Amino acid sequence: MSSKTNKVAGASSSSEQQKREHDAPSTCKTSLTPKLRFPEFRDAAGWEESRLADICSKITQGGTPDTSEPKFWGGSINWMTPAEMGKTESPFIDATTRTITESGLDNCSSYLLPIYSVILSVRAPIGSLAINTTPMAINQGCKGLITGNTLSFSFLYYSLINSKARLIDLGAGNTFKELSGSALKSYEIGLPSPPEQQKIAECLSAVDEVIAAQARKLDALKSHKKGLMQELFPREGETQPHLRFPQFQDAPEWSGDSLGQIFKTSSGGTPSRSKEEYWNGNIPWITTSLVDFNVITKADEFISDEGLKNSSAKVFPEKTILVAMYGQGKTRGQVAILGIKAATNQACAAILPRKNMDPNFVFMNLASRYEEMRGLSNSGGQKNLSQGLIQELQFSYPNDIDEQQVIAECLTFLDDLIVAQAQKLEALKTHKKGLMQQLFPSPEFNL
Repeated sequence: MSSKTNKVAGASSSSEQQKREHDAPSTCKTSLTPKLRFPEFRDAAGWEESRLADICSKITQGGTPDTSEPKFWGGSINWMTPAEMGKTESPFIDATTRTITESGLDNCSSYLLPIYSVILSVRAPIGSLAINTTPMAINQGCKGLITGNTLSFSFLYYSLINSKARLIDLGAGNTFKELSGSALKSYEIGLPSPPEQQKIAECLSAVDEVIAAQARKLDALKSHKKGLMQELFPREGETQPHLRFPQFQDAPEWSGDSLGQIFKTSSGGTPSRSKEEYWNGNIPWITTSLVDFNVITKADEFISDEGLKNSSAKVFPEKTILVAMYGQGKTRGQVAILGIKAATNQACAAILPRKNMDPNFVFMNLASRYEEMRGLSNSGGQKNLSQGLIQELQFSYPNDIDEQQVIAECLTFLDDLIVAQAQKLEALKTHKKGLMQQLFPSPEFNL
């Protein structure tokens, strides 16, 4: 076992304890009182402001082994980075993307944190938090806070979550902000008795469990919709769906052709930015930033009649389908449907509505083919989609508009459920945030 493992897992040395006592301020500690306390603690004394250096048994730094040395990597020791923190509703992390060896640990500045340490990101960004459920090393973007017998790790986690803005404000640096070890050690939190710490932690952990369950429910609905779309629409390279509603099982097979043969397509344009008279008119002007598998009902910018006349921008009717053609991130290949008449910029391809074709069916169909369309833009080294590529995309559909509408209504119903569950999740998060503000005292409020 690494010497670092033994060193960090044990209690603080007497010299470390003496140093903390020497550095501790000689003035009396500030007494804080939260707005909300559990009945059994309402008559208890106020919380004391305490430095992290005084209440943690150890605060460790992180480090990275030499990346050019294969013997340091791929071992049995989990190695945490800020990028892996805050990805889920649960604070607990039991495995990391990358691992290091005992030799890697010995040849970097990180220590092996014991389980239930509180890991804090101190750069890029500051304030993400996690609790490790397996022994873990950390990189230099993190600090490890090891709690002692009088400090609950869960209480510390929630206390730091509640004061994230204060931690960010402590960051220093010009190129990027970083929270220094000295600033972290001097950082003060309100500290009640261990039984009150435990009560608060249990309450917030219960709320987190409800939030996590709601998040799983939302994810399950999204997965169900994605799977259903793969059954209700033909898959890539196919012309017929795998699943049809009972009333249409004996109906004729779906028809198909290229999008350019079935629909009229177009694109927009951008009036000259140097001409003030072309802008701030009454014509909504849509860019790809608004195209996100949604119904677009408002614009961020507007152009004038003069701007429309003196550019390649066009006003498209309501129910036009927009496809984002440009964007190296997730934007390229996303679709939306216009809920208003609007013009677009040149980065949007417009698929105009046509008779006997339900626009919501077209929207849902193309939304299910996001990865396929992105694949088209990557063929032959292409970085973007184009009008030509979109026009060549094969599109299958039932000739009976009633079948189109039933498919669209089914998926719209699921969308409504997803939105409702997402709103419930946000409401729970808002409730937790408000509860934390009540359960933890504000130093500013108590001055």
